[in-house]
Amino acid sequence: MTEQFNTLAKYLQYPFVQRAIAAGMLIALCASLLGVTLVLKRFSFIGDGLSHVAFGAMSCAGIVGLTNSTYIVAPVTILAAVLLLRSGGNVRIKGDAAVAMISVGSLAIGYMLQSKFPISGNFSADVCTTLFGSTSILMLKNSDVWLCVGMAALVISVFLIFYNKIFAVTFDETFSRATGVRADLYNTIIAVITAIVIVMSMKLVGSLLISALIIFPSLCAMRIFRSFRSVIIFSAVLSVICALIGILVSILFSTPVGSTIVAADICAFLICWIISLFIRRSA
Repeated sequence: MTEQFNTLAKYLQYPFVQRAIAAGMLIALCASLLGVTLVLKRFSFIGDGLSHVAFGAMSCAGIVGLTNSTYIVAPVTILAAVLLLRSGGNVRIKGDAAVAMISVGSLAIGYMLQSKFPISGNFSADVCTTLFGSTSILMLKNSDVWLCVGMAALVISVFLIFYNKIFAVTFDETFSRATGVRADLYNTIIAVITAIVIVMSMKLVGSLLISALIIFPSLCAMRIFRSFRSVIIFSAVLSVICALIGILVSILFSTPVGSTIVAADICAFLICWIISLFIRRSA
């Protein structure tokens, strides 16, 4: 145990590890804040759907030879998020069906394009890296970390400024419209921020595991707390802790960063589930 702590202390001295921890915790914070709203609006699976859209867009960017795929990935993902979250139940294809359709379609098209036009000589490694994440988070630049800081500041500011409006739209969108709340505007804001967070999260956990960052912390908080404010705060704190633990464990035991963070989230959910059982019995 002492040897592992010494090894960890040694790794923590490296700037690239410090950048990875900072970016990972900030991304987890943003995902957890948005996750509470998305889970309550029955759009918890949108992270998976949008990440597959980003995967398809990234494949297209690779084909046209763009060195920075963000120029294609970000606008396409934002557009998909706006269409999904703003449509809600006002269309013939309901939200969950639309997410599933876009998710499967984008993933299939992205995989087909990458197989026909491989970006590098190692096609399998490219696909696995995009889908499940890799050590790319350990190669972040200072500009990437500052981008995560700006994104976190944006998400926190939106929740602080529009807290009451987001609360109303989350729990009863029909009633909020009747009281004069511009539900479409706040749905658009949530959609745009969600898309940006998902594009950033792909470097951390990969496109297939992004939903875990959105779903697990929110579900953990909902097992223990009942008020919207308490759920948001606990979800954010727990998500940051799980991200930190996941990154440290992955560094110590050379496991995939994204999968390790998800495993930490699963353990946290099991603990919260057990705690909720004791709370119910004592009540």
